Amino acid sequence: MAVRVAIVGATGAVGHAMRDVLEERNFPVDRIKFLASERSAGRKMSFRGQEYAVEELATTSFNDVDIALFTLPKKLSREFSPIAARAGAVVIDNSNAFRMDPDVPLVVPEVNAHAIKAHKGIIANPNCSTIQMVVVLKPLHDAAKITRVVVTTFQSVSGTGREAMDELARLSRQVLDQKAAVPEVYPFSIAFNCIPEIPSRTPFEPNAYTEEEMKMVNETRKIMEDPSIRITATCVRVPVFIGHSESVNIETARKLTAGEARAILSKAAGVRVKDDPKGGVFPMPIEAAGKDETFVGRIREDESIERGLNMWIVADNLRKGAATNAVQIAQHLI
Repeated sequence: MAVRVAIVGATGAVGHAMRDVLEERNFPVDRIKFLASERSAGRKMSFRGQEYAVEELATTSFNDVDIALFTLPKKLSREFSPIAARAGAVVIDNSNAFRMDPDVPLVVPEVNAHAIKAHKGIIANPNCSTIQMVVVLKPLHDAAKITRVVVTTFQSVSGTGREAMDELARLSRQVLDQKAAVPEVYPFSIAFNCIPEIPSRTPFEPNAYTEEEMKMVNETRKIMEDPSIRITATCVRVPVFIGHSESVNIETARKLTAGEARAILSKAAGVRVKDDPKGGVFPMPIEAAGKDETFVGRIREDESIERGLNMWIVADNLRKGAATNAVQIAQHLI
């Protein structure tokens, strides 16, 4: 089955990753178009050795599209996703515009691919940090029922976009040259610093959590189809270019030993166990960058509670946390 594909927001970091993943996975593309803002229209993007001009996103862009991979700001996704769906395309949207809509499936294929069948023209791609966490948690939940999750994320600047990656490089050079580091993308310098506020410059929720933290709470429950799981999150921006890391503590209804958890996860789809701390083997973002798997290590029993486990989870946020997950959903669609 040959498919007509559009990448919407094609010139951004995730848009480039979507193009790369389509190529790498030999996705059966019949025709492809790259859509972006007026500012980016006319730029050249290559796909399978052929150059394409980026087209300006318009209401008429989707008349000849089967699958539209969206990576746009929330406001634009809300505007254009329904337009694309009405034109006959199936939208896989990477923003948080539709994630908690009860009529829109929120999908991580390793966890709840069955939910794709219920789509009504739009499928939501979850938050990057949520994706990598649920890929690891779902097999453990199936085995022993997770009752509580405590997660702290260490999120790379690529989660904000290419301009944030440029800012980290620029500010790092300024600090090393003993010059004043003046941030523009973030309210504080990200160079050699950690910022416990994601997204930046956005008011905290009434409960003192950030929007990103509440995404992890609500999206995890929806994807794992269990509203009873108690979840608390702290999300931190760190001076890493690509790759999100997470320190995750879980409590289960039935005790799982660290050995049992390793055995379960070693067979889990999309998961790679790297867990030999004595040998210096554990996941790190520098090794996860450019890969599609979710890596887990430092698996150990929590000595402070009877049925608890600690683990360290790492993935490439541009790929499994966004582009790869979206393309996997598209593969299930066809």
